[in-house]
Amino acid sequence: MDLILTVIIACEIGFWIFVLLGLLARYVLRRRRTGIVLLAMTPVVDLVLLTAVIIHLQAGGAASFFHGLAALYLGVSVAYGHKMVTWADERFAHRFAHGPAPVRRYGSDYAKGTWKDVARTGIAVGITAGILWLLMNLVADPSRTHALHGIYPILGIWFLIDLIWAISYTLWPRRAPSAMT
Repeated sequence: MDLILTVIIACEIGFWIFVLLGLLARYVLRRRRTGIVLLAMTPVVDLVLLTAVIIHLQAGGAASFFHGLAALYLGVSVAYGHKMVTWADERFAHRFAHGPAPVRRYGSDYAKGTWKDVARTGIAVGITAGILWLLMNLVADPSRTHALHGIYPILGIWFLIDLIWAISYTLWPRRAPSAMT
């Protein structure tokens, strides 16, 4: 298995371990500060991944698709990380602290959420593109970074799909289950 792919998998697992431990500390053990510290460690996982990629390339390694995937992971983590942690926090609060049940959105409210996701995706695409550019310029050897160029079309397709998704739910809003019958 490619070294960078292994690091990506380890970082993804690490991200969710910190989220899980943070939420367990917060809601099950009632250690709010400990929970906050553990949740605050999730960006450290991103720094570990970015550092590993830079070290690998600076040591003479050739960039592969997985280096581009690492950049994509970092973009998604920065743009969507807070939303993912909030999603998990709502469910933990409901399950372990008698918080309100997570609310499913419908209609124009759901469409607004999809447009917020388009903005998040735009941020993720921009961050990913920036990291790819940074890596290519740090290495400064096109023969070793050629594989990174293949990520740009993926970013465009991803953004386009998210945009179409938002447009479709704006034109045809998601109906509440009781309204479907």
